[in-house]
Amino acid sequence: MNIAVVDDEEAIREQIGGFIKKRNPDFDISSFATGEGLLAAEKDFDMIFLDIQMEGMGGIEAARSLRQSGVDAVVIFITGIKEYVFEAFDVSAFHYLLKPIEEQKFMEVLGRAAEEARKRKGQKERQIFIRAKNQGYTLNLNSILYIESRGKKVEIHTTDMEDIIESYATMDELEGQLGDGFYRCHRGYLVNMAHIARYDSDSIFLSSGEKVYLTRKKHNEFVKAYMWYLQNGGVSCV
Repeated sequence: MNIAVVDDEEAIREQIGGFIKKRNPDFDISSFATGEGLLAAEKDFDMIFLDIQMEGMGGIEAARSLRQSGVDAVVIFITGIKEYVFEAFDVSAFHYLLKPIEEQKFMEVLGRAAEEARKRKGQKERQIFIRAKNQGYTLNLNSILYIESRGKKVEIHTTDMEDIIESYATMDELEGQLGDGFYRCHRGYLVNMAHIARYDSDSIFLSSGEKVYLTRKKHNEFVKAYMWYLQNGGVSCV
């Protein structure tokens, strides 16, 4: 498993790296002193421990940039200020750790984050076949941003294709095939919770910058499902 540790304090980087190696010596660790350094790294990380307050690019900004580019790594924020916790959820953070970091708490979060990373990797490998006119597409579930109902057809929006895929499948059929990790936020929308950046009372904003509608009568149910998704390894309680 590839893990990035990003903090402008060398002592914190060494402390976190030591905890990780103590838990699993086989984990590969890359350390960065800046958010810019993380973004410049040509490596796919499964998990990122990210300080929020750093000189130059802060952790929230770095995480937002990663999400907008389609990176689905498990992000754990490190902060000395509790007020930043709410901002962390805007970029689909898995968890946060308060400084000074307690070893027992760190090990607990690391274990849950590693399990979540394995599940996300598994989701990337899960695929669905979509029939579209005279063509067929095999899509990784993780590449699907959201699905929109358009009359008798559906439009499938993905992270890695410029063209929208049109299919005569129904929303009910796709909802059943996609399973946990996707949420029917509106009669006409099915959204991949892995790509949610933030939400408000009637909209869900995705890491791509796009927006889908959230019906008001489903708002409380959605919040409950999304919180469980973030905190329980992608397992929905709905």
